[in-house]
Amino acid sequence: MSLSLQQETTGQSDLAASAVQPERFYYDNKIVKMFAYATIFWGIVGMLAGLLAAFQLVFPALNFNTAATTFGRVRPVHTNAVIFAFVGNGIFMGVYYSLQRLCKARMFSDRLSKLHFWGWQTIIVLAAITLLAGYTTGKEYAELEWPIDILITLVWVAFGWNMFGTIIKRRERHLYVAIWFYIATFITVAMLHIVNSVEIPFSWMKSYSWYAGVQDALVQWWYGHNAVAFFLTTPYLGIMYYFLPKAANRPVYSYRLSIIHFWSLIFLYIWAGPHHLLYTALPDWAQSLGTVFSVMLIAPSWGGMLNGLLTLRGVWDKVREDPVLKFMVVAVTAYGMATFEGPLLSLKNVNAISHFTDWTIAHVHVGALGWNGFMTFAMLYWLFPRLFKTKLYSEKLANWHFWIGTLGIVFYTIPLYWAGIMQSLNWKEFTPEGTLKYQFLETVTQMKPYYAMRGIGGTLYLIGALMMVYNLYKTVKAGKPVEDDAAEAVPLTKAYTAHSNEHWHRWIERRPVQMLVGSLIVVAIGGLIEIIPTFLVKSNIPTIASVKPYTPLELQGRDIYVREGCYTCHSQMIRPFRDEVARYGEYSKAGEFVYDHPFQWGSKRTGPDLARIGGKYPDSWHFNHMYNPTSTSPNSIMPRYPWLFKNEIDTAITGAKIRAMQTLGVPYTQGFDVAANANLMAQARKIKESLYSSPEKINIPENREIIALIAYLQRMGTDIKLEQKTAQNP
Repeated sequence: MSLSLQQETTGQSDLAASAVQPERFYYDNKIVKMFAYATIFWGIVGMLAGLLAAFQLVFPALNFNTAATTFGRVRPVHTNAVIFAFVGNGIFMGVYYSLQRLCKARMFSDRLSKLHFWGWQTIIVLAAITLLAGYTTGKEYAELEWPIDILITLVWVAFGWNMFGTIIKRRERHLYVAIWFYIATFITVAMLHIVNSVEIPFSWMKSYSWYAGVQDALVQWWYGHNAVAFFLTTPYLGIMYYFLPKAANRPVYSYRLSIIHFWSLIFLYIWAGPHHLLYTALPDWAQSLGTVFSVMLIAPSWGGMLNGLLTLRGVWDKVREDPVLKFMVVAVTAYGMATFEGPLLSLKNVNAISHFTDWTIAHVHVGALGWNGFMTFAMLYWLFPRLFKTKLYSEKLANWHFWIGTLGIVFYTIPLYWAGIMQSLNWKEFTPEGTLKYQFLETVTQMKPYYAMRGIGGTLYLIGALMMVYNLYKTVKAGKPVEDDAAEAVPLTKAYTAHSNEHWHRWIERRPVQMLVGSLIVVAIGGLIEIIPTFLVKSNIPTIASVKPYTPLELQGRDIYVREGCYTCHSQMIRPFRDEVARYGEYSKAGEFVYDHPFQWGSKRTGPDLARIGGKYPDSWHFNHMYNPTSTSPNSIMPRYPWLFKNEIDTAITGAKIRAMQTLGVPYTQGFDVAANANLMAQARKIKESLYSSPEKINIPENREIIALIAYLQRMGTDIKLEQKTAQNP
């Protein structure tokens, strides 16, 4: 059954509705234009940040020896700018334009629209400032600290209130498929954000995750994977269902397929998060659930892709000429590629090769550059002539943008696919004598040409985006903005007669509240089944008697480690593979991480795993390595951290940190917060003495941050070693 946009949104064909006189009203184009400008601006900012991060891995000097510009801080700025600033504003641009027209109603409240816009831009600015300043939770895609989390919640509620107010006052009885995806996006993102952001503050801008270790990892990647699913995917599918038929002037290929696509996608997606944690200390049953549901995701994902591409049947000649449709075709194809590769990477035998490598980075950017980026470009090219009542300044320039952007994606992803496979094979290779063939640093050196090609690809993509900026600027100059777009529609009446041949799904399409509740139930099932047992069943996280809480100095050092974004390059999770055990030591156990708020397992090894780094090198080695990495590791691409040797440890908040940890269940003795700084300074003096007794006679005050960081690094992995030593010498 094929349905066009017009057919899909016509639910008032009965006589009662036709007898009512149409009402004149105005669509709010001003809010769409504001989000469009923000999308363009933050898109360029996010791409520039990504380009800097990419070339920092080739030329470490681009870290500039300053805290705010190191890779560990720039990379979270890049990811947050692309996800929440560029794509986020793109979502709202598409939703505010399409929702009004699908509901035949102006947005519920112009004030809420403006509050949403300025609130979201405020969040973006605060995110950039705080991340560059080192205020981070250390949880990927959820790095923003607790005050900003609260602001996100408030602004998201304003968006939902405005959206549902518009739906309630609509002049169309049935909700078009795009609106189903908007509703699922709103409720699921709210659920994900609230659950993952439960934290306990210990200062005005710092907090600890409420969860620890294995539990924190599971909740984080339940959030992280579904942030991709319900922020980068479902709203853009709604946008696809609206803008692609509009641009092609064709009906949506299949109404029934859109129903299957929607409900199966939102049900299956929520289970897939554990596939980010295969071969880790996560319980096997949770890993298996993540794998099974990830594989099943191929069906609804490709159903949606085919529904989009088959909508273009009969207009392929137009696709060859129209840059908007070209961008859309590549976007939907990239969606199909990424959603095939995701289930592939969730298979354990494939994940054993891909995880911690640049293969994953390539996979993510097929979606980000192809699916989200190209669909956003298509929207912008389609919207601006309509928002300014003029023609696009240059279709030729838009076509050039398409080809340069496509080349940028190819130059970005293919080298990283190759590099990722090469990384994994090198890490796993042994000599005939049974020893590891490559030192880790050798594999890093081999990556530089591929990282350089990735940077070239990113540069091409940015050049294409800048061409678009010029094209749209000239379009705006040639046109005249239409901020209030006049329209007429018959008001929605209570009288309604269902037709005998009407599809059963029409019932819920007429009831937005029921659709909201139904979507919440469908997406909550998987999360509840996966997460709750890890909290209630103790056997999921066996304890280890030798694992003790961090000392105050080690806790301070761990917070510095998180602040500097070390988790962006280093993992702390040794998988039970021969090569990893030979390279790093005993594989990681669930009980080792029970006091880790947040967990720090990492997702990418640009540098070696650090789970067993404690005691491997003397204190002086860590001192020299942090001051100048190439002095201990020639050809290292790690940045320098000179400020750690000048900054003093913030002992004023040591007690607050201990009290926060006690609230989270860490078994510090009663009143330890009062004595914490004395304990801290005693351990710091020992490290100071160790440094001075080294051959270099290093002399540094015991209150410097580098001392705390050394304490943390020397602690990592030693608890499990202590247990092994005790077992060997009872």
